[in-house]
Amino acid sequence: MILPRRQLLIGGALAGLAPTAAWAPSANWVPASDELPLTGRFVQGGHAIGRTWPRAQILVDGESLTTASADGGFIVGFDRDAPGSVRIEARLDGRSALRTLTIAPGRFSESRIDGLPPSTIEPDDPALLARIQREVALKAEGFASRIDADHFSGGFIWPLENFRVTSRWGSQRILNGTPARPHYGIDLAAPQGAAIRAPADGRVTLARPALHFEGGLVLIDHGQGLITAYLHQSRLDVREGQDIARGDPIGQVGMTGRATGPHLCWRMKWRDRNLDPSLMVENAGP
Repeated sequence: MILPRRQLLIGGALAGLAPTAAWAPSANWVPASDELPLTGRFVQGGHAIGRTWPRAQILVDGESLTTASADGGFIVGFDRDAPGSVRIEARLDGRSALRTLTIAPGRFSESRIDGLPPSTIEPDDPALLARIQREVALKAEGFASRIDADHFSGGFIWPLENFRVTSRWGSQRILNGTPARPHYGIDLAAPQGAAIRAPADGRVTLARPALHFEGGLVLIDHGQGLITAYLHQSRLDVREGQDIARGDPIGQVGMTGRATGPHLCWRMKWRDRNLDPSLMVENAGP
């Protein structure tokens, strides 16, 4: 039975905050409670959404990774193997504000899928391998988008109205009996042709109907390199470069590509980090 999305809430916990012992404030330091409010899911696969000075440089563990928007909004993602603590710092014109977050460990199950065509597990045909490489380049270009926006600050909605979760994010995949990389998507089973809607405002950076692994694939940039992906679609209702609003239709559920039944595989990346998109649902920024 397909349940309403409200009955399928997926948890993520806010972790406590802890000061770092190795860092000492400078004369220009501003208390974090005043200048670096953060909200989010401080867990592996989660994220932090913050607000600081407009156009401030955002550093993560000392590495400059992004820039706050014109309104001061920014996001930082924690991948599946994120360390137990992460230091987030904002800098602008000699000023700085810093927070150190404790990142809770994720709980990742094992997921087995059998009956997949061998060409979708270990392809060896030269023509197919060449096609896959071309598609890898297309996807890399779509994920490289960096629009100047912070659409993530308003929170996300589920991309389907009714669904059931058949595979949770981060699970260890066993495909046709062979261990594979972790599953960096959450699988939402729904009827063939069910409408898929944009979970937040953004810009379409890739819209292709028939990729080898993903089938019908759409990528949406929600700002600062936060990209969501929608796999296995039977129909695409958007085009590359199109700006879309939260709730707009983007396509329909299908079972194209590497799939054994109709479902939507929903994925999210922040720069080179894989995130759990379900943890963004209804999580507005400060």
